Amino acid sequence: MGAENESAVTEFILEGFSGLDQSLQLFLSLVLLLIYLTTVMGNATIIFLVCVDHRLQTPMYFFISNLSFLEIWFTSSTSIKLFVILSSGRRTISLSSCFAQSYFYFALGCTELVLLVVMSFDRYVAICQPLHYATIMKPQLCIHLVVPTWVTGITLSTYCLVLLYRLTFCGSNKIHHFFCDNSPLFKLSCSDTSLLWKIDSVLSSLVILGSLCLTLVFYMAILFCILHLPAASERKKAFTTCSSHLITLAIAYGSCIALYVCPSEDVSLETNRIIALLNTVLYPFLNPFIYSLRNKTVILALNEAIARATMQLFP
Repeated sequence: MGAENESAVTEFILEGFSGLDQSLQLFLSLVLLLIYLTTVMGNATIIFLVCVDHRLQTPMYFFISNLSFLEIWFTSSTSIKLFVILSSGRRTISLSSCFAQSYFYFALGCTELVLLVVMSFDRYVAICQPLHYATIMKPQLCIHLVVPTWVTGITLSTYCLVLLYRLTFCGSNKIHHFFCDNSPLFKLSCSDTSLLWKIDSVLSSLVILGSLCLTLVFYMAILFCILHLPAASERKKAFTTCSSHLITLAIAYGSCIALYVCPSEDVSLETNRIIALLNTVLYPFLNPFIYSLRNKTVILALNEAIARATMQLFP
């Protein structure tokens, strides 16, 4: 750690949900563990199926597998520590671990929001220009769309991490949250954080609102195309798919806007933690079911994979 961080504070205390009864915390830790394992297994299953089944090696599932990979690490960046806090009461976290958690949370979160724009563009081409889909969404273009999403998230968060490492902490070490969010860290710092507040606000608003506007533009175009589909059955199927996607997008963007774009001082800390749980736990949990595990092709590929595994284990 650099000289800038040499201070009396060497670790932080995460006070998230400390006011709850111990038995309730233990119950919540078991619920969280179940949700976390389901999230990891669901997303890992999607990645595995896309890799082994040729029917799923399409642009749409290429993007979904990237989203699944993101979700595994995104939810892991906060859920594992939260489980430790709730189950054992060990709330301390070192400065370096806290900064690392903050970095991965924002890097993966930023990457995911940009990836959602790419996925909405893919759906726009598939629904609005189906005859040209294969010509437009070539493997080279898919790679050229995905790589910048990762570069964007990593670059922006790396810049913020460098600024974060320059802060000094010499007062209270209690973070009123269940993970190392930037705002609580800024409030605890003895350094002048006015520039960091501005940079964090501008970058958060740019990424969240910018990606939201682009995503909405594509979905509005998709809605317009759906309304002009000739068959009622096709319109119903497309509406069902898009509505489920929009529900998950509402959870993701709604929580991000509430937490980072329009934070309200009137909202209690408990409410902020619940909103953060929607973003870090519920949204990654829902994604495998919304985007893949309801699809007939995915279910067929999963059943065939289970059948092959069963044949090999019990010939």
